[in-house]
Amino acid sequence: MNTLKNLLGTALVTCCSVMTHVAADEVGDRYWGQWRGPFGNGVGPHADPPTEWSESKNVRWKIHLPGMGHSTPIIWGDRVYVSAAVGVGESVDPVHTHTEGAHDYVAPTQSHKFLVLAINRADGKIVWERTVRDQIPHEGMHNTGSMASNSPVTDGEHLFAFFGSRGLYCLDMQGEVLWEKDFGDMKTKHAHGEGSSPALWGDTLVVNWDHEGESFVVALDKATGEERWRAARDEVSSWSTPLVVVHGGKPQVIIAATTAVRGYDLATGKVIWECAGLSSNVVASPVSASGMVYAGSSYDFQSMLAIRLDGAKGDITDTEHVVWTLDRLTPYVPSPLLYGDSLYFIRHNQGTLSVLEAKTGKTLAGPFRLRGIKNVFASPVGAANRVYITDRSGATLVLSHAATPDLVALNHLDDSFSASPALVDSEIYLRGEHYLYRISED
Repeated sequence: MNTLKNLLGTALVTCCSVMTHVAADEVGDRYWGQWRGPFGNGVGPHADPPTEWSESKNVRWKIHLPGMGHSTPIIWGDRVYVSAAVGVGESVDPVHTHTEGAHDYVAPTQSHKFLVLAINRADGKIVWERTVRDQIPHEGMHNTGSMASNSPVTDGEHLFAFFGSRGLYCLDMQGEVLWEKDFGDMKTKHAHGEGSSPALWGDTLVVNWDHEGESFVVALDKATGEERWRAARDEVSSWSTPLVVVHGGKPQVIIAATTAVRGYDLATGKVIWECAGLSSNVVASPVSASGMVYAGSSYDFQSMLAIRLDGAKGDITDTEHVVWTLDRLTPYVPSPLLYGDSLYFIRHNQGTLSVLEAKTGKTLAGPFRLRGIKNVFASPVGAANRVYITDRSGATLVLSHAATPDLVALNHLDDSFSASPALVDSEIYLRGEHYLYRISED
């Protein structure tokens, strides 16, 4: 096996580190039922996908998806569930532009159908397809974005598809809509689009609604859609997905954003603690392990916070609860991977990987420039002591999960990937701009 140096460039700087083991939620750990996998950390604990593939090797099936979406596919039982947005009809004048300073903005010029699809894992055939909304979006998106970037979530009985300003939908597993919610129109910074996914814990569904208007977080009864609580947030646009962590026997909702990273009581919506220190435009979602939370951002400045939950109450900024901070090469678009005692994170537009140790903050490996990897939007994932990093050029780098990672393989497919991979059993699912791939050796 080649050493990582055969694929990676020279180290750039020395970083700090982190310990990571995420608290288990109530989603089955065999499947990939939500954004970032069953434990919210990017790890498939029972998965063992291939290490090598190409258009002619280990692609069990490849299907063309209608429209486009950057949402991650989720897997439960014998089905894969994806969301997509399909432009239909003739172009029209955009409903709302909101383009100040947004040279990379794409205006909405068509009506879109917002779809949820169920796909058979065995053969890639579409089992059902449901259009939940048909409308002209009120504002556009970044030119690298999609109108379906919020990932769905399931508990095996309900399927929750969130399209942001186009609504939240609860479907049964046969594709019938049980209830829906409309939270209004989100106004994102520079109209760069929407992307935060719902978080499901027990019978509670949590949605983060950070934008340039009145921001809030809301908890819903998953069976009925009834609001259990809603908490106003002093926040501007963020794209971070909430993370539910159990600490001291009590679940709390953790959301990373510009003004503060906050922990909310899942039962009441009351803020337990908050910690300032991230930049604006927070995209990466937090991860948590062993009573610690790790949140990073990298827009107008670079920052990562390691926060100890034990005893955290009120404003803990610049207190002993902030165990360490980092101000170099922190993540922006891809969320960190928390795998065992290691924290992996990527500077997406530089293809730079850092690997940090759990307890001490010591650098385990890197930072390295990943040769063969270009712009990375997909978050890294891990399984079977391997790490998978997929970029927008169609490349996936496979590394060993070790103190000093080794190169396992560099694979290429004929598509561009912004959605994060999903790992189940002996399979890895890659959702591209055009196709959904099931990659497996059997």
